[in-house]
Amino acid sequence: MLYDAADEPETLSPDELLSTYADELRTVVDALGVDAVVAGTDLDEATVEAIVDGDVADLSVEEAAAVLALSESYPDQRGIVLELRDHILMGMTTAVLDVDTIAANIEVDLTGQEVQQAIEGRSRFSLAEFAAIHGLIARRKDR
Repeated sequence: MLYDAADEPETLSPDELLSTYADELRTVVDALGVDAVVAGTDLDEATVEAIVDGDVADLSVEEAAAVLALSESYPDQRGIVLELRDHILMGMTTAVLDVDTIAANIEVDLTGQEVQQAIEGRSRFSLAEFAAIHGLIARRKDR
């Protein structure tokens, strides 16, 4: 899963976390091929080629999950997304973080309400936003 792509996420910057997500996605695309990923998802060829190039910041969590779900090593897309959201919510509880605190402490331009909507799946949640939130939670849990 994306949230465990890095062994020690608390030691990585959001950009470094994003790179680990890119590596995980690239592994699936490399194994299956660009054409198979295009055929198995709603992504166009340019987007899948961007994944191969490591450019995943604007990819949504749902799009990334669709790619991962093509591999037999992962659950289906919905399962991946739900597990990722659960991981964030459990991390917030463990790290004693609320959405306003998250919004105030990440470099992504989101309000507390937008953080909540992204986590709940009510708005688009990019991998760059996920990396910023994931990193903050991991650092706070590590204290």
